[in-house]
Parts: sequence; C-alpha cells; structure tokens
Amino acid sequence: MRGTDLWTMGVIVGLAAVTVLTRCFFFILDRPWGLPEWAHRALHYAPAAALAGVIAPEIVMTQGHLITTLHDARLYAAVVGAAYYYWRRGVLGTMLAGMAVYLPLHLSLGW
Repeated sequence: MRGTDLWTMGVIVGLAAVTVLTRCFFFILDRPWGLPEWAHRALHYAPAAALAGVIAPEIVMTQGHLITTLHDARLYAAVVGAAYYYWRRGVLGTMLAGMAVYLPLHLSLGW
C-alpha cells in the first residue's frame, strides 16, 4: 500500500486550518463584532434569492437547455403554485396545488 505524498498532506492540513480559522473567527476576537445594518437587511432576502436560484432553472431548463415547448408539466405546475400562493399565502397549499397539476400531466401525458 502506497503512502500519501507530501503535497496531498500539505493541502489537507491547509484546508483544515482554513476551516478551523473561519469557523472559530468569532471566538478568536477579543471584542464583540456585529454586521452593519445594510448587511442585516440584505440577509432577509437571502433565503428567497437562494430558493429562486435553485427552483427557477429547474422549471425552465431540462438537461442544461432551455425548454422550447409548452408540453412540460413543470411550467403549468409552477404557474398554478404561484397563483395559489398569491391567493392564499400558504406554502403547503402551494406545493399541493403545484403537484396536483404536475402529477396528472406528467403521468398521463408524459410531459
């Protein structure tokens, strides 16, 4: 069995050091540190932006290419889900409404 070379060990130790330093950064400081008010405001939008960044490509793309046809159940499910959320503001109902449209179209028509 071959041993690990010096370069690989150096990379592992370096990555471990960076990880420990960044995770313990707030404990190492001798005085309290807070985020500026603009950063607090920006963090309120982070969950919505992350969700949009994950969901939007999944709706309009398939296998890395934009959808070129309207025969895709995801499009209709997204529209119905968005309409339900606009109407009722409920997350569970939004998912159920979207799936109630998606599943029949996908299973029966093969979209």
